Amino acid sequence: MNIERILVTGRLYKEIEHIVEQKSLHQEFRFLAEDEIGKEDVQWADAYVSFGPTEQMSNYKGVKWVHSLGAGVDSFLRRGTWDEEVLLTRTICSFGQRMSEYCLSYVLRDVQQHDVYAKQQKQKEWHSLAPVMLSTQTVVIYGTGEIGSHIGRVLSQLGVTVYGVSASGAQKDGFKQVVSRSNENEVVNEANWIISTLPLTSETNKIFNEAFFSQLRSACFMNVGRGGTVELEALRKALETGFVRQAVLDVFEEEPLPKDLWLWNHPNVAVTPHISAVTTPEEAVACFVDTLERIEKGQPLSNKVNVQRGY
Repeated sequence: MNIERILVTGRLYKEIEHIVEQKSLHQEFRFLAEDEIGKEDVQWADAYVSFGPTEQMSNYKGVKWVHSLGAGVDSFLRRGTWDEEVLLTRTICSFGQRMSEYCLSYVLRDVQQHDVYAKQQKQKEWHSLAPVMLSTQTVVIYGTGEIGSHIGRVLSQLGVTVYGVSASGAQKDGFKQVVSRSNENEVVNEANWIISTLPLTSETNKIFNEAFFSQLRSACFMNVGRGGTVELEALRKALETGFVRQAVLDVFEEEPLPKDLWLWNHPNVAVTPHISAVTTPEEAVACFVDTLERIEKGQPLSNKVNVQRGY
């Protein structure tokens, strides 16, 4: 595939421009803010690089390649039927390590009783409550791709019992066992933590619903995948009834999170603004350039998206 004209937009476009200018790339580039893109820019480009679609770039029939600056591609695919002739790739970088550290921080905060001792300190109380060992914890990770597997390996190395749930149930390193979604009840009943890294597809849309949460036994639920996988009212009910003890949410259907949403003020919910795996300009460019070079050389792409599966 021959790529000559590349349109780059999104919130990092200026930083990416600065880094790309220091590289010896023969392609022509246009670095524009989303609201600066016109019809002529769309017609000019044969490759499009961004975090998601823009109003002007409503379809991709005029380009050969679309590259997502993030790990997720659901915003691209939900526009309609994807032209199979257009290559879609995504960014793969340190997301696995970043998400592992994010998830581990909340697990440790819980088992080390940080919130309890912070409350006691404010009240000047001295009551000993022994921390819980990680080796006593069972974590079930939904999604056993690159990110989910990385989280599984990190937690397993620290003594956590880690199970995985995937569409196929294929076994992966880092998990004691991987089961298919049809057999999830084999592992979720014993979970102290549920961690979702799932992409948003037609199969995963609202997969975490009332039927799912009712299987849990006072587990903690963490979502670093996609907000659309969670039915929020079902989560609220699960928190009220005790099926879910606490929720840690980094991703949401609507971002920024509406100020009047109940999640902000719930005592057992932690909200973070989609920061569990931040794309840095340096990593974004490194992945983009590597992908570009592989495309030109006709080499295999580990970050090519299966548009039928949605990831």
